[in-house]
Amino acid sequence: MTSDAGALLLRQTDRRLNLLPRLAACFTDHRSACLISHTVEEMVAQRVYALALGYEDLSDHDQLREDPLLGVLSGKRRAGQQPLAGKSTLNRLELSTEEPSRYKKVHYREAAIDELLTKVFLEAHIEAPERIVLDLDTTDLPLHGHQEGRFFHGYYDSYCYLPLYIFSGEHLLCARLRTADQDAAAGSKEEVERIVGQIRAAWPEVEIILRADSGFCRDELMQWCEEHGVKYLLGFARNERLRRMIEAQMAEAARQHAETGKPARVFTEFAYQTTTGSWSRARRVVAKAEQLEGKENPRFVVTNLSSEPWPAQRLYEELYCQRGEMENRIKEQLSLFAGRVSTETLRANQLRLRLLKIGAQIRITARKVWLSMASSFPLPHLFGQVWAALRC
Repeated sequence: MTSDAGALLLRQTDRRLNLLPRLAACFTDHRSACLISHTVEEMVAQRVYALALGYEDLSDHDQLREDPLLGVLSGKRRAGQQPLAGKSTLNRLELSTEEPSRYKKVHYREAAIDELLTKVFLEAHIEAPERIVLDLDTTDLPLHGHQEGRFFHGYYDSYCYLPLYIFSGEHLLCARLRTADQDAAAGSKEEVERIVGQIRAAWPEVEIILRADSGFCRDELMQWCEEHGVKYLLGFARNERLRRMIEAQMAEAARQHAETGKPARVFTEFAYQTTTGSWSRARRVVAKAEQLEGKENPRFVVTNLSSEPWPAQRLYEELYCQRGEMENRIKEQLSLFAGRVSTETLRANQLRLRLLKIGAQIRITARKVWLSMASSFPLPHLFGQVWAALRC
């Protein structure tokens, strides 16, 4: 018996994308061919499908390696008759490095994995779009032991890692694990340069806009964008000098709030140059002077987008504020590791409960593995529609 029969939809999705075989190709196998029991492609598929179904710990594979359904998903030639890789074998795969080792014969190629993420994004478009937005952000990954690079981060009030994420819409283009003892923008220019180069090789005319919060407002990143024709829209941390420059707008917002009793916003823009010399040139800054109940809420962004297509209010409300959608993508990514039974978001829970967590009976014969889905499954028509859509 299995409760994961809906994972057949994941396998069909992978066949459409040819994703897992290409991910496996990003590893180099130096093992002796005559001694291999589990291919790299089988092990990568085994680990990915298990994660998607909520089995995040390697120790889960003590039992999962005997699961005939996971064997079918992983592409094992004699699924149900030969066990899959155990936790120790999978652990060596996960701990593989780019350099050869006596004890780790399988090595990953980081550049190939990075390239694959962007390639999948490009393939998702029938034709080149006119404009794409690349969102950069960081988040904390709390540490509960003494992991390598452990560091206490004051903002998050915990020991954590500080990974860098880059999204375009719902597509993940970069997930780089970093220690927390460095600037939030560390390494971001190199990642953006790599991704922009790959995108422009396929879409030379596409307009690229880089969007991020004030943690990425660094002259190095802005200067690179200006030199390579990339637009940017970055949050800019407030300071007393900036606050004085919007005194009139804050007074107007306070007056409007007093009249209506509702939050009031007034927008303005100006050229700004840092007095410390941290910026190599003056840049366009857009300010939002906002008065809320009992407090003021000024915000600033810096950009090289021109004011003609993007006046101050439209730039802030229609373009910069859409960063919230990207933060939702980060939460969904992290939900993959939220637990065994359920995930953090309602959307992910619904997918697992409705389409992945389906009971079925497994029968193994000499030539086939038979799955008999539960007749009491309440959504057979939905399952059939998804299956048909993936096969057409």
